[in-house]
Amino acid sequence: MNSIVETQNLSFNYNGISILSDINISVPEGKFISIVGPNGAGKTTLLKIVLGLIKNYSGHISVFGKNPYEVDPALIGYVPQFKTMDRKFPAIAIELVASGLMKKWPWKIRGNSKNLAYEALSLVKSEHLAERSLSTLSGGELQRVCLARSFVRNPKLIVLDEPATGIDAIGESDLYNLLENYQSKSGATVLMITHDWHVAHHHSDLVLLLNRNQISFASPKEALSENNLRIAFGHIGHKHNYKEEN
Repeated sequence: MNSIVETQNLSFNYNGISILSDINISVPEGKFISIVGPNGAGKTTLLKIVLGLIKNYSGHISVFGKNPYEVDPALIGYVPQFKTMDRKFPAIAIELVASGLMKKWPWKIRGNSKNLAYEALSLVKSEHLAERSLSTLSGGELQRVCLARSFVRNPKLIVLDEPATGIDAIGESDLYNLLENYQSKSGATVLMITHDWHVAHHHSDLVLLLNRNQISFASPKEALSENNLRIAFGHIGHKHNYKEEN
């Protein structure tokens, strides 16, 4: 099985402070990987390195067998943190989706670009939102549009930074169902930051648990053991014994 993301002793320091240290993972093609850790653990920094946004790291990382900043952007779909979105930006949903096709904002959407944007919205069952202003969308609706934007070029790697933040439980369930449906149809690999251990346990093939250092990269049951969670988070209040799935 091909490795989509591979690291060897990957580390990153900022102003003399260690943000990531000795990350060693191999992400198999077509798998769902969750990245779990406390605030300040280096999770978003790791995603930025994968996306080629941070280059002054040490160690090794390859994405699709290349340096991250050399990868064709069409291979990667990105869903940022919900709180980074400017809801007041004067745009409609289909423009946001189409922006995933271009390097600049698509003030006019024509022809094939418009067709592809509608197809992406249909994947998340949101064609009816195409002409809606972003400011009128609920949290769940906006996150669906962001997900459609990440799908618009049929990427082989979907990268998500806490995608469920700011949406309700129903919207969160819909989000993961849509993501898994896309993955099953396309064979894409998913790399997702989540603060929710239960989500990571339920949806993931593998979990990377870290707190600047790598604590575990293994199956959800192994990575999210009581001992590993205590190493990552300190005192966690009570035991989290996950049930075996039949």
